[in-house]
Amino acid sequence: MFQETPIYARLVTERGDVPARVRGEAERIHRDLARVITQGPPPAADTPHRR
Repeated sequence: MFQETPIYARLVTERGDVPARVRGEAERIHRDLARVITQGPPPAADTPHRR
């Protein structure tokens, strides 16, 4: 979409491809959260541990 506009190309040259970096970071966070959520909550602090 924006890749064909001169201003976008100039901004990418000056600042890097910020949308791509943000997308990558969002995907990483999504993977991390999915892993945490599938593990379930940690045991409650006031619950005695079984031995």
